[in-house]
Amino acid sequence: MAIQISSELLDGCVLGILNDQDYYGYALTQKVQESISVSESTMYPVLRRLKKNDLLTTYDEPYQGRNRRYYKITPEGQRQFGIIQQEWHEFKKGIDNMLGDDQDE
Repeated sequence: MAIQISSELLDGCVLGILNDQDYYGYALTQKVQESISVSESTMYPVLRRLKKNDLLTTYDEPYQGRNRRYYKITPEGQRQFGIIQQEWHEFKKGIDNMLGDDQDE
């Protein structure tokens, strides 16, 4: 069984990673893939949507004769990340209760 991740939760994962440091697209995809299964074709639309909603900004850095586009969380992105974190904790608590894993962390 493969559990599907919601777009809001994927947004939270991306914002959480970028809250620690900036990443270029491919490296960010690899970082997300360390924890959950997601394709590059899924990630780039997420990044575009987050940028369109002013949760991320971008800047380019030269690398081996080309530019890499880096993604950086904005202050609004940090606020949204906090909201998603809070909602996740409540959701996780409810699921843990239903699945019998209601131990305190």
